Amino acid sequence: MSTQPDLLYTEEEEALRAAVRDLLADHCDAAGVIARVETDAPHDTAAWKALAEGMGLAGLLVPEDRGGQGATHREAAVVLEELGRAVAPLPYLTSAVVATEALLACAADDLLAELASGRRIGALAVALNVPAGGAYKVVRFEGGALHGELTGIADAAVADVLLVPADDGGLYAVDASAATVTPQPSLDLTRPLATVALDGAPGRLLGDAEPAVRRGLRAGAGLLASEQLGLADWTLTETVRYLKERKQFNRPVGGFQALKHRLAQLWLEVVNLRAAARNAADALATGSDDIDVAVAVAQAFAAPVAVHAAEEALQLHGGIGMTWEHPVHLYLKRAKADAIAYGTAGAHREALAELVDLRAP
Repeated sequence: MSTQPDLLYTEEEEALRAAVRDLLADHCDAAGVIARVETDAPHDTAAWKALAEGMGLAGLLVPEDRGGQGATHREAAVVLEELGRAVAPLPYLTSAVVATEALLACAADDLLAELASGRRIGALAVALNVPAGGAYKVVRFEGGALHGELTGIADAAVADVLLVPADDGGLYAVDASAATVTPQPSLDLTRPLATVALDGAPGRLLGDAEPAVRRGLRAGAGLLASEQLGLADWTLTETVRYLKERKQFNRPVGGFQALKHRLAQLWLEVVNLRAAARNAADALATGSDDIDVAVAVAQAFAAPVAVHAAEEALQLHGGIGMTWEHPVHLYLKRAKADAIAYGTAGAHREALAELVDLRAP
């Protein structure tokens, strides 16, 4: 008889949350993030060094005997919740989750250990909008080298190694210095996209691309829900705090019945998102038979909630919410960009319908 998963946070997970939140408070305050995204170098390398090397969190998903921390997706989900709360411009999801999971499907322990230590940053060279199992673009493998162009690659600008799928079915490790990485216009300035061009770049064959890419994208989608949870939770909390302070007709705006109803509805959505995100993280951690269902449910639910929470925050902050100085625009842009990352909510609903045999008539 199967037992129901315990989705409550453990003491260790809460301690990890507190440590990550303290670190981000020092490195990723709102004013600092806004100032950084106005430059040509939006990624916070100091924060990454502290998080990945100092705290060892880049290797959470890597077994100890392969150079990592030997933790689970539950712990990685807690980290991503906090990164979502801070809209931190860090390549944690792309390197410590997606690229790392792809490498776990290959025989490349040396490279895996380097990513786990945080000394190198990896990026899977698949467009950010591709869902697990979806079609993705490949480059040409010819004469022992790689040729072609890939677009929409998240965090490629800060990556040291690119994991590139080729037309021979292989996944190749390419040193980023051997590729031409050109920034693309990105809605989410804290997770910039880039075009990767390869012109005879040497690559090291890691293994079969399809299972590695599928594994990386599935974990990315499942744990993205935790990032979206953190984002939604922050926007709700900040909006409630602001409405308690802001006064109209000499009384707190938050006391008006119509706004109470909107906030109560949003709170219910965030609570349900927490359950869905935790379930996806737990399924990934335990290797449950229902991983695909848990991930599809989480992603079908997460994007609309995160976007709704950010939109409500923008509206209910009034005039100040429309300013560049207030960070709410970062949250709305991240929520909108996350809504198409690793598959849209609609794509995940379609996948879920197939998985549970409830196809539309």
